[in-house]
Amino acid sequence: MPEFDLVIRGGDVATETATFPSDVGVRDGRIAALAPGLTKGEREVDARGKLVLPGGVDSHCHIEQLSSMGVMCADDFHSATVSAAFGGTTTVIPFCAQHRGDSLVEVLKDYSSRAAAKAVIDYGFHLIIANPDEQTLATDLPAAIASGIRSFKIFMTYDRMRLHDEQILDVMAAARRHGALVMVHAENHGMISWLAGRMVKQGNVLPRYHAICHTRGSEAEAIQRVIALAELVDCPILVVHVSTPEGIEQIRRARARGVKVFGETCPQYLFLTAKDIDIGMQGAMFCCSPPPRDEAAQEACWQGLKDGALHVYSSDHAPYRMDASGKLPKGEKTTFKEMANGVPGLELRLPLLFSFGYKTGRLTLQEFVNLTATRHAQTYGLYPQKGTIAVGSDADLAIWDPEKRVRVTAELLHDATGYTPYAGRELTGWPVSVFSRGEQVVDGGNFLGKPGRGRFLQRVPSDALQPAGRCIPEISQLKTWNTPLSP
Repeated sequence: MPEFDLVIRGGDVATETATFPSDVGVRDGRIAALAPGLTKGEREVDARGKLVLPGGVDSHCHIEQLSSMGVMCADDFHSATVSAAFGGTTTVIPFCAQHRGDSLVEVLKDYSSRAAAKAVIDYGFHLIIANPDEQTLATDLPAAIASGIRSFKIFMTYDRMRLHDEQILDVMAAARRHGALVMVHAENHGMISWLAGRMVKQGNVLPRYHAICHTRGSEAEAIQRVIALAELVDCPILVVHVSTPEGIEQIRRARARGVKVFGETCPQYLFLTAKDIDIGMQGAMFCCSPPPRDEAAQEACWQGLKDGALHVYSSDHAPYRMDASGKLPKGEKTTFKEMANGVPGLELRLPLLFSFGYKTGRLTLQEFVNLTATRHAQTYGLYPQKGTIAVGSDADLAIWDPEKRVRVTAELLHDATGYTPYAGRELTGWPVSVFSRGEQVVDGGNFLGKPGRGRFLQRVPSDALQPAGRCIPEISQLKTWNTPLSP
């Protein structure tokens, strides 16, 4: 009987620290051996001339989620996870969104049942907290954290989602007490709302005005403020979809003085600009919050990825169709204030960064793996089960042809959005075979997985969640935390 269920033979294996020629032996869904010349497996896959990388981990995506405006994403858990797999991603962590008045228990039950029936790759959950009442913070949130959901997101903008500073502090205190990471959508609501009200009143309603209202200053101010709030209670935070040099600099300065703050950026801030939005109503395809900026902001995001100010690279996949069910509820009469915010990117997240990051020399292969897989797994309590290639890790693997040339079209992709903001891009490098727990789910253009084969991932506390020990002295004396606070 063969020693291995699967041997991937002759490829160059890349991890977050090294690249080396090796066979990969898989047994019972896990990596059992890494060495040249492994004995024959029950199944053999030839990876000569190709790269064997860890399956990507996308820790920021919106799947089968109702927006605060009442618009459902184009993708359900089946179409989204199929699309992720074709792009070399084998783990996703989408959001269970609580809206005002929702029970967190019921929200989690609903999302869990849908994902269990449809997901084709493994998944975890974040929570979105929009109703931080006593029941949520004292009972439901601690129970969710104990069940393995160790991160949740809060909003500083959007009328139906945003929390005020006092509520943010309440949420952070609960997160610190129970060992969870707070993710923050950081934009100044007052600045955006003030500008948007005046734009609409003046008849300036095209998509381009969305980008004008979501100013660079609104992001920088909100990041500075939420860092101050987090520092007050010594709560680790991750600022999602950072898009500006000023915002990145706020994170860089805070990290330099020891604050536990992490940053994330996304494809739209590396590969799109505000010019893409300025094409009349079709600019709705590019409307997301924060919006794409300019070339200088793109360069700042690349630098942030290099120097660590930006910790991870996620898709923020938020797919809405270009019709009345999505971005254009009133057709051509839709104002920018009525358009669903978000762009698709789950499938192209890795190929875009591989082509324009690794292949151009901006990133090493190790940095590519780190930014797309390893740090996600480490930050969100999945490492080393996910995010690396090591003996004992899940056999989540993507075989990349580093020279395969692909021209991006909407028809190429497998999500349900119907368009891609990256149409026409010429990419070099593509995942040609993808394995989830040792089972091949993608073989070239063919999908082999089945709905419901994905497993829920119960996450454990990670090093990122340990307080920095920088709480201000007055707060350190409070007795409301179970974990002692030290200045």
